[in-house]
Amino acid sequence: MSDVKHNHEIKTDVEHNHEILFLYDARLCNPNGDPDEENRPRMDYDTRRNLVSDVRLKRYLRDFWISWTEEDWKRDPWEYPFPQDVWVRPVGGEVVTAKERIERLADEFRKSHSKFAKRKTKELAKEPSFRQWLLERLIDVRMFGATMPIGAEEGGATGGHLTYTGPVQFSWGYSLNRVDLVPSSTITSRFAGRDEGEKGEYGTMGKDWRVKYSFLAFYGMVSAWRARETRLLEKDIELLDHSLLNGLPLMATSRSKLGQTSRLYLRVEYQDDATFLGDFRPYLCLKPYDGLESLDDVHMEFQALLELLKENKKRIAEVVIWTHPQFKDGQDFVEALKKSEELKEKVQPPQS
Repeated sequence: MSDVKHNHEIKTDVEHNHEILFLYDARLCNPNGDPDEENRPRMDYDTRRNLVSDVRLKRYLRDFWISWTEEDWKRDPWEYPFPQDVWVRPVGGEVVTAKERIERLADEFRKSHSKFAKRKTKELAKEPSFRQWLLERLIDVRMFGATMPIGAEEGGATGGHLTYTGPVQFSWGYSLNRVDLVPSSTITSRFAGRDEGEKGEYGTMGKDWRVKYSFLAFYGMVSAWRARETRLLEKDIELLDHSLLNGLPLMATSRSKLGQTSRLYLRVEYQDDATFLGDFRPYLCLKPYDGLESLDDVHMEFQALLELLKENKKRIAEVVIWTHPQFKDGQDFVEALKKSEELKEKVQPPQS
């Protein structure tokens, strides 16, 4: 398998690095089931921390974008010239392989670009116009990157792949508190026989694992250097703000996911493409650490994070922050930022 090399420049208007802190809580639900553990919530059992993968978080975002209409994409403040799509998705309700997905995208490109109508997908992958066309339409590739396999052809010719490393990356999320699982976890379901010859009812049994209460924290970053490769736009970053805050409550509505609420979102934009202060989560202090059952039990100290931002005021261009109205400690943190002599001119709310 050979790599298809990128040999053209992709424009971006992202010139600065960013770092992100995203806090949300989960009550009586399963934030991220582990298929190797009977779909139990992912846990670090040594520390009793609840874990959530970055893949799970990105899935909420992709599902949110898939739900958007053409009018959503074109409305203010986004004003995308055409609807955006995502690379990782079912097509027409059908689950497809990565190879099938790239073939369908190539077919779409060929239909709208007649001079490439007879080009094979492997040949198209070498064309700057096709790669640019993909990046202009696939919002998740511009953000998170992707590996797109270009299948082997008849006659034994080897395939290749387009690989983009995304400028937007998230670490695994983890709970800031010790988390307990709900003890009762066995459920039963009954279904009436419907096919010809079936009679009576049929029952199934399964496990329904849930956390009692988990206050989760994600760290993310946006690399201006990586943005050059995927043509990430400034409005894509603003879309990310909006989608993290709205995608979780709107998409986490299945039976096992219901009960998750965004509590605080912080994005720090720096003055250059070299600065990263690092993971913000160690600067948070949650008290008490054990026995939490709801947001009413949470007391979060943000003082160390506030001091970190103030000490680095000259490296910061803007602080974008939102917090849930019921999260009092988050509200106090926002007010402290707005009152800080060092930072108050730089604090802004996210785009709605």
